[in-house]
Amino acid sequence: MPVGKRERHRTGRIGWLRAAVLGANDGILSTASLVLGVAAARATHGNVLVAGVAGLVAGAMSMAAGEYVSVHSQADTERADLALERAELKADDQGEHKELMAIYVARGLDPSLAKQVAEQLMAHDAIGAHARDELGISENLRARPIQAALTSAGSFAVGSAMPLLVTAITPAAALIPLVSGTSLVFLALLGGLAARAGGAGVTMGAIRVTFWGALAMALTAGVGLLFGAIA
Repeated sequence: MPVGKRERHRTGRIGWLRAAVLGANDGILSTASLVLGVAAARATHGNVLVAGVAGLVAGAMSMAAGEYVSVHSQADTERADLALERAELKADDQGEHKELMAIYVARGLDPSLAKQVAEQLMAHDAIGAHARDELGISENLRARPIQAALTSAGSFAVGSAMPLLVTAITPAAALIPLVSGTSLVFLALLGGLAARAGGAGVTMGAIRVTFWGALAMALTAGVGLLFGAIA
C-alpha cells in the first residue's frame, strides 16, 4: 500500500520562525531608533555610526543570551514533566492507562475505542503518548535553546545591519529622514514576509509592524532631540 504524501504544516516552523522574526524586527527597530536618537542629539556622523555598531553587537549578544535562557527554562520544565510522567508510569501503569483513555473520551472517542487506542499507543510508546496527549509536548514544538539563541542572534545582526548600512552611506544632513524611511520599509517587508510564512494576512502584518516601529523611532528621536537641545 503506497504511503501518502506527508503534509507540511506551518507549526513545524514555529520554533525558528518566532526567533528569526523577533530578532530581525528587533535588530532593525533598535538600531534605527538608536541611530536616530544619537543623530537627533547632534552627534557627529562618526559617533552615530559607532553607536550603531555597538548596538548591533550588544543587541545580538543580548538576544542570544535572552533566548537561550528563556527557551532553556522551557526545556528544563519539559524534562521535569517527562521525568515525573516516567515515574508515574512505573508506579501506576493502569492508572496512566485510564488517564490517557479519559483524555481520548473527552476529545470525542467512544469509551471502548478510547481504551483500545490508549492500550495500543502505550504499548508502542507510553511516554511518547503521554508527552503528546497529556503534556502537549510534540517534536515540532519542543524547546530548542541553542537553535533559538543562534537564530535570534543571527537574525538580529542581519536586521541591524540594514539601518547601519544606510547610516554608513548617508550624509549627515539626510541621516534622519533616510534612516527612518528605509527602516520603515524594511519593517513593512519583514512584517509581510513573516505573516506570509505564518499563514496570516500580509497587509495587516506589515501595517502592524510598521506602526509600532514608527512610534518607537519617533519617541527615541524625540528623546535625542530633547537632550541635544539641553546640551
